[in-house]
Amino acid sequence: MKKEIKFSLVYRDMWQSSGKYVPRKDQLATIAPVIVDMGCFDRVETNGGASEQVNLLYGENPNQAVRTFTKTFNDANIKTHMLDRGLNALRMNPVPADVRQLMYKVKHAQGVDITRIFCGLNDPRNIIPSIKWAKQAGMTAQATMCMTYSAVHTAEYYINLAEVLIENGADEICLKDMAGIGRPAMLGTVVRAIKEKHPDIIIQYHGHSGPGFSTASMLEVAKAGCDVLDVAMEPLSWGMVHPDVITIQAMLKDAGFLVKDINMKAYMEARRLTQSFIDDFLGYWIDPRNSKMTSLLVGCGLPGGMMGSLMADLKGIHAAINSNLQKRGEKPLSEDELLVELFDEVKRIWPMLGTPCLVTPFSQYVKNAALMNLFSKSMGEKPFSRMDPAMWGMILGKSGKLPGELAPEIVELAKEKGFEFYTDDPQALYPDELPRFIKEMEELGWDRGQDDEELFEFAMHEKQYREYKSGLAKEQFNKDLLERMEKAQAGTAGAPVKHFTAADKRAILHPDAEAIEAPCGGKVLWDLDFNEKSTAPAHGKHYKEGEWLCAIQGARGVENIEAFCNGRIVGIEKQQGQVVAKGDVIGWMEADKK
Repeated sequence: MKKEIKFSLVYRDMWQSSGKYVPRKDQLATIAPVIVDMGCFDRVETNGGASEQVNLLYGENPNQAVRTFTKTFNDANIKTHMLDRGLNALRMNPVPADVRQLMYKVKHAQGVDITRIFCGLNDPRNIIPSIKWAKQAGMTAQATMCMTYSAVHTAEYYINLAEVLIENGADEICLKDMAGIGRPAMLGTVVRAIKEKHPDIIIQYHGHSGPGFSTASMLEVAKAGCDVLDVAMEPLSWGMVHPDVITIQAMLKDAGFLVKDINMKAYMEARRLTQSFIDDFLGYWIDPRNSKMTSLLVGCGLPGGMMGSLMADLKGIHAAINSNLQKRGEKPLSEDELLVELFDEVKRIWPMLGTPCLVTPFSQYVKNAALMNLFSKSMGEKPFSRMDPAMWGMILGKSGKLPGELAPEIVELAKEKGFEFYTDDPQALYPDELPRFIKEMEELGWDRGQDDEELFEFAMHEKQYREYKSGLAKEQFNKDLLERMEKAQAGTAGAPVKHFTAADKRAILHPDAEAIEAPCGGKVLWDLDFNEKSTAPAHGKHYKEGEWLCAIQGARGVENIEAFCNGRIVGIEKQQGQVVAKGDVIGWMEADKK
């Protein structure tokens, strides 16, 4: 009987590995039924680490986005899964236990079936509580091992880790090869050993394409007994993302495995829709280099999912490093030369820092330390002289136990700074916080939401949630989008430069604004005391609903216009004294956020 291999579409991670943002709720609702129609997926990754935070960053409610996306798959009996960072839950820093526990109740209620629980240190203490809480909430607890290649991370290391996770209640095991540097033979050895002892445990493999091993790795783990493979689809497959389902399906079918057919008409429609999301706004945050694979990742082991932020960081510090080098009489570095130096520095310091798996947030910590070392070097300073508190937290054990040993010079540097190492359960450092958030929501009159989902979001992403509620997040996002659109227009070879009008900018910056229309023909009076100094109200001026806004002086007298909401002026189309016809737009008003 043929071994069946099932496919999971990692739609969240496709975007996460390409750029900063994920599609809007309406876009997710549009593509979900098309993904179902493709007919080849038993699972779809719908949400998790980073994606819900960036929803807030562009002014969208992540709870509504998750519910919208999961519903279609729930109705079609396709399992949905999320990415869960263990101690860090959905963010970059540790989360109190009561907030972590609430997450599983909320996400299960929102339609998420499986939670993929990982810890970049592979510390079981950070994973086991989540296994318990996920199962209590009715979710499938998929315990995850972060796969990498080092002297510490051997096949025996992972086989022993899997045993601990299964003994503590894991329903499934995921091999998360976040940088794609796991060697195919070793990955196959690990899967085979787990399956021999636990044949009923479902194993899922997740491997990025960056350094080029992923296709071979998928064939090896399939032969070893893996049950589910994570795949992507064009236009966001390969590069720093994941292999395309078409290639993997054909490879496995030829190798004698039972795999589902792909409805190519639906595939092409999903491809078209995904490209339309890129063209809409998401592409303005996608670095073109993320569409390319690079063997340079084999040595440094950095994950494809962080290459976008890495390139942005590199560009930000490139000029400063070259300025320092020139002051010292040294040759400046090209961006590619600096990139190679960064990769070499990551490779050098990684074992010195205890060999954490290079995955969020530890990949960022090690990358930042390497980047700061290059900057310090350009300044003539000693290495590791510019490490931030988050990096030190990892070194000192506040995020969990490091897989490897710290270099003596790192231990000595910690002692010089008066730091103490921590060996107890890291969760104990982060006391419960839900009562504080509940109290503030009551004081502000904020609804805790269906199944306490708004309470959860506030407690999980406090700063971003406040900015979402105030409207600041949307305003900042729209401003960034406009700047990127203008730069893209000005920098497109052979294309005309678009000059954005005030109306264009208003539409981008304030898409929710409503028109103030003239009720009759006549002169616009923003100020009834008409004189040469009379002007329209300043941008941002606030009005209460029913308050006098302006008037039109027509043939039969003056007709007043009142504010139709509590809100502010975000655009003026007609100035004081200008003649308008009935129905003309004389300005724009944006309602206050509720």
